[in-house]
Amino acid sequence: MPSVPRFALLVLVWLAAPTRRPESPAPPCRGSEEPAGPRMAGIRVTEVDWQQLRNGAAHHTQEYPGPELVVRRGQIFTITLELNRSLDSEETFIFTVETGPQASEGLRTKAVFQTSTSELQVGDAWTAVKEAQAEDTVTVSLASPPNAVIGRYLLSARVSSRRKHSDRKLGEFVLLFNPWCPEDDVFLASEEERQEYVLNDSGIIFRGVEKHIRAQGWNFGQFEEDILNICLSILDRSPSHQNDPATDVSHRHDPIYVTRAISAMVNSNNDRGVVQGQWQRKYSGGTSPLHWRGSVAILHQWFKGRFKPVKYGQCWVFAGVMCTVLRCLGIATRVVSNFNSAHDTDGSLSVDKYVDSFGRTLEDLTEDSMWNFHVWNESWFARQDLGPFYSGWQVLDATPQEESEGVFRCGPASVAAIREGDVHLAHDGPFVFSEVNADYITWLWNEDESRERVHSDTKKIGRCISTKAVGSDSRVDITGLYKYPEGSRKERQVYRRAVKKLFSVEASGRRARVRRASGRGLWRDDLLQPAAKPSITGKFKVLEPPKLGHDLRLALCLANLTSQAQQVQVNLSGATILYTRRPVAEILHESHKVRLGPEEERKIPITISYSQYKEDLTEDKKILLAAMCLVTKGEKLLVEKDITLEDFITIKVLGPAVVGMAVVVEVMVVNPLLERVEDCVLMVEGSGLLRGQLSIDVPSLEPQERASVRFNITPSKSGPRQLQVDLVSPHFPDIKGFVIIHVAKAK
Repeated sequence: MPSVPRFALLVLVWLAAPTRRPESPAPPCRGSEEPAGPRMAGIRVTEVDWQQLRNGAAHHTQEYPGPELVVRRGQIFTITLELNRSLDSEETFIFTVETGPQASEGLRTKAVFQTSTSELQVGDAWTAVKEAQAEDTVTVSLASPPNAVIGRYLLSARVSSRRKHSDRKLGEFVLLFNPWCPEDDVFLASEEERQEYVLNDSGIIFRGVEKHIRAQGWNFGQFEEDILNICLSILDRSPSHQNDPATDVSHRHDPIYVTRAISAMVNSNNDRGVVQGQWQRKYSGGTSPLHWRGSVAILHQWFKGRFKPVKYGQCWVFAGVMCTVLRCLGIATRVVSNFNSAHDTDGSLSVDKYVDSFGRTLEDLTEDSMWNFHVWNESWFARQDLGPFYSGWQVLDATPQEESEGVFRCGPASVAAIREGDVHLAHDGPFVFSEVNADYITWLWNEDESRERVHSDTKKIGRCISTKAVGSDSRVDITGLYKYPEGSRKERQVYRRAVKKLFSVEASGRRARVRRASGRGLWRDDLLQPAAKPSITGKFKVLEPPKLGHDLRLALCLANLTSQAQQVQVNLSGATILYTRRPVAEILHESHKVRLGPEEERKIPITISYSQYKEDLTEDKKILLAAMCLVTKGEKLLVEKDITLEDFITIKVLGPAVVGMAVVVEVMVVNPLLERVEDCVLMVEGSGLLRGQLSIDVPSLEPQERASVRFNITPSKSGPRQLQVDLVSPHFPDIKGFVIIHVAKAK
């Protein structure tokens, strides 16, 4: 097992002795005439060595920087106690561990146990054994059960003898989940995956569109200063804890309970959670979601601000923060991106979009939506409530989209259950199933308030479901974990199974009906009927790479599939959009009449100048084009194209990176605009490479000028480290980049 102990501070906790009083002879024991001898004098612990270096290496917790011991449940840890006198052979230690308020043995938040002479084994209860004794020093090993409550514990001890001694508080330690323990519900068998999903403090979040996926670095920073304490505070700030703290703490042995609580607390909708969401481009009084480079600054701001929600976040921010919290608590967790992600507001397992004759989305009628991408988390643990088939990866989503049992949270939903269409199982199966497998239906809304079904696509939703590869920065497509191959017989069977379970016959005997914004309803059977295929096809083709600050040049390519000529009315529209595909401003609106000869193909050129979109381009740098094609015989064809504008930044490390030694980093930036820009800044961040964030002014840049900026970093930790560099400007959206730096240990 690859395990590289970090240099850790060995902390000795000195416990002050009580004020000495004049000694008086001890009363004789009942039934005995013999007074107590000198060896019966009071015994007490004068010093505790928590053996943080040894325990940290054994428990994979040496990266936590705090002064207190951090260990994992279901595993032995060792401490050394120095006494005011040596321990007699008949004397033993009686330990007490307790966590949370009103700790009790009945709630399993308190345990009292004594040292034994037999070999120490991990079992269903706390145990201890005396390993060695040298004069006044005793080494003791303790073990917690693999289903112990996680959190901060107080450890006390007294000596069992004929004389009564009170418990002495030895100090506090933190107990975490243990993916290395086979008996723990969070056990993960692969050491490579444990290194990636528990111990890696940086990662990659995939954003963009299905045809243009981009990687964004993220600093999880679960081992940074105070982060563990903040993560435990998140649990203590939950409404469940505020209402009944003793009961809440007693449930913290269960990863299902803990992850569901964290899912609710990472957003601020029902409580004073960590992050406040904002999708309206109004970021005054806070930070734009795209300006965050990691979780550390967010968690510190929330904690130091006395639990005031941090402004602002969107899906990748919620997922990044939750990944930090769960990895910090010891649960293997990864970030997952779903492209063409459905937001099904009514649980119909379909996304219904209403458009006008130019293909523009009618927001007042369209309640469902399909986001360019959506980011959530998966955590690995057993589902004791569902059975072993449903154990493994579980979907968790902290983005506040829909309420679950009255609270904005989502999951854990078993990925295996989603793949099989078992949407009736806990938790939030229908919503997650829709996100990856809903049918996409487009309706043309006419002026007389009638509607026509113009498009039905069973393959559009849930594309390129992605996560970072284990041990590398490449993208892994995990779509096959969520569903069978699109269009396959098995995939359609699963979809019908899910629909049947969701729309079961009601007690009254009436079929469930789905209400729509139009006031009309859809029967369950209607969801399975495909739209009629038109006799023409169309697609947008990008003629030049779409670059930020440049004109866009495309063509709409139409093809007649029949042997007869056809007249087509083409209504074109374009809009800048958010990544949720919500339109911000219209930038294109034009019509064309096209005659298509038998089996003829034609191209309609389209140009959108930079001046048309620059004022309304969002930080997502996305544009949506639509063409509603009206054929003479009444057929309709809707063609859409999502465009993400490209940008440029490169990062190089000029020399070997070694712990404690400065190394030069060179960043090459480009002004993407055809105009001079000033007031640009490089924002730099990286756990183990920098303390906090670094801000570097960039000289003014001429139109399309390339410039090199150099600065020094001094790594503090070895191993692969992620350095993030963003070019921030008031003239264009942030340009983000990152590089992995392999830092060697100092010789």
